[in-house]
Amino acid sequence: MNTHHPDQLLLLSQAAGRLDAGASLVLATHIEMCPGCRAQMRELEALGGVLLDQIEPVELAAGAFSRTLERIDAAASFAPRPPARVKATRPDLPAGLQWPHSLDGCSISPWHRIGPDMRWSRVDLPQQRDARVFLLRMGAGRMLAAHTHSGREVTQVLYGAFEDGRAAWHAGDFDEADETIHHRPQVTADGECICLVALQGPLRFDGLLARALGAWMGI
Repeated sequence: MNTHHPDQLLLLSQAAGRLDAGASLVLATHIEMCPGCRAQMRELEALGGVLLDQIEPVELAAGAFSRTLERIDAAASFAPRPPARVKATRPDLPAGLQWPHSLDGCSISPWHRIGPDMRWSRVDLPQQRDARVFLLRMGAGRMLAAHTHSGREVTQVLYGAFEDGRAAWHAGDFDEADETIHHRPQVTADGECICLVALQGPLRFDGLLARALGAWMGI
């Protein structure tokens, strides 16, 4: 059973379509893995539909329909690659772990080594090419460099578990951190951990070497 979930405000923002693409992707992955949050999303979306029905109609501005069609045509030019092609290039996963459906259409790079038993992979979103989204794969007991944040960081644990002094997060759990959180996540000793992460801004690492590595990774 999952023990760490997104708060109601974040779920409401997701239902209303107000989240940036990176955070929305990570949250969608959690919802896919969490029956409780999935049920809450259905309720929020239903409530949103009721509220829309109760809004008094207003006259559209001149040219609104043609501008909407132009935006649809522009969005179509960024259509994702066929899923079979995308999945063929995905990096390996531990036996038994399946890729979340929320990542269908995303381009995922091979694993890149960033330290002993530590790897990362870039996740490119077709709807927002500059989104800071990546996968982090670390071996048992490995520790990420101490850092804080320049914006919101959302993390979904896909496999294994990590802790950082605040709590421990296991497969299926969701974490949200911001500028007030200074931590050094460490994988638990019982096995490796894989996380999906989205950042609003670059991480602020304590050490010079970690800063240089973070700049190279684009995180």
